[in-house]
Amino acid sequence: MKQRAKRVVVAMSGGVDSSVAAALLLRAGFDVVGMMMRLWSDPAMGGAAHNRCCTPTQMSDARRIADQLGIPFYVLDTQEVFRGEVVQFFIDGHRNGHTPNPCLECNRRIRFEWLLNHALALDADYLATGHYARLTADAAGGWRLRRGVDQNKDQSYVLSVLGQAQLSRAMFPVGDYPKARVRQLAAELGLDVAGRQDSQDLCFLGKGDYRDFLRLHAPDVMQAGPIVATSGEVLGEHNGLANYTIGQRKGLGLSYREPLYVLATNPLRNALIVGTRDQLGRDWLRAESVNWIGGAPPDPQFRAQVKIRYRAQPQPAEVVVPSADSFEVRFDEPQRDITPGQAAVVYVGDTCLGGGIIAKFS
Repeated sequence: MKQRAKRVVVAMSGGVDSSVAAALLLRAGFDVVGMMMRLWSDPAMGGAAHNRCCTPTQMSDARRIADQLGIPFYVLDTQEVFRGEVVQFFIDGHRNGHTPNPCLECNRRIRFEWLLNHALALDADYLATGHYARLTADAAGGWRLRRGVDQNKDQSYVLSVLGQAQLSRAMFPVGDYPKARVRQLAAELGLDVAGRQDSQDLCFLGKGDYRDFLRLHAPDVMQAGPIVATSGEVLGEHNGLANYTIGQRKGLGLSYREPLYVLATNPLRNALIVGTRDQLGRDWLRAESVNWIGGAPPDPQFRAQVKIRYRAQPQPAEVVVPSADSFEVRFDEPQRDITPGQAAVVYVGDTCLGGGIIAKFS
């Protein structure tokens, strides 16, 4: 009796990466099903009635690519769960004085929980996405998450929230290719999305700015408060902590004998802490809400490289693990943009070990 082909649900967006992923899997002999999520967006934001990741044009493109490939295509209404899990996470993070990365929560709660569960309900064996990352089996029978071949497009940072259960069901077909080659493959396969621009972060903002979104949905985070020097001197007034990021220089509205930068925020006092350039760098952070991809850290203390933002380069550091839900990082050199709410993601070579949310730094 002939064994059925493994079924893979591909999270399609109408873009080049997921389209090529679907085509590559089909060419490799998998039973491929396309699935797209309709995500929430606020129509009050710039008049946009659709999420940037699932506009009518993108949905039409994804359906057309699925028809061209001869695969089934489904659209899931994910608006309510997306708003509750991702948008609320973004709002709550700012209320706590953090700068959250909603893409992390989207991968954790939406793609690799909500969408994965729907894929499994279709009797799928795997869920594939267009992420630039790689998976390899380890000697113990588990899975290692590795950086994509294209270091400029690598997305392992936002996948650091996944564990073995999710990775055992995941596939990242384009992670072995540079972006330019993926576009070339799209052209060779006759997919007319080869020139499509990449999707943008904060997809639920429509045409607006995140500050406008917060003014509308969380006006409490936009309350004015003091701008304070490290000496304790009050230098002026800010117009809401959410308007500022660590390392920011422009837009402070201060006249001072030398340039001042945002060093930190104090949500309890609703204070913005500023200082000079030589006060900006910090070499220590504590991360909480930790996820170790392999289930545990390699050692209680080890050398690694740590990324503190999606676009940052991994920096050499000593990692200490004092508890199951936290780790501390001591960088070899001070980092000027350590920001609470962002993820600190740990690498050894090109392997992503996991990460946690930055809670403190000094």
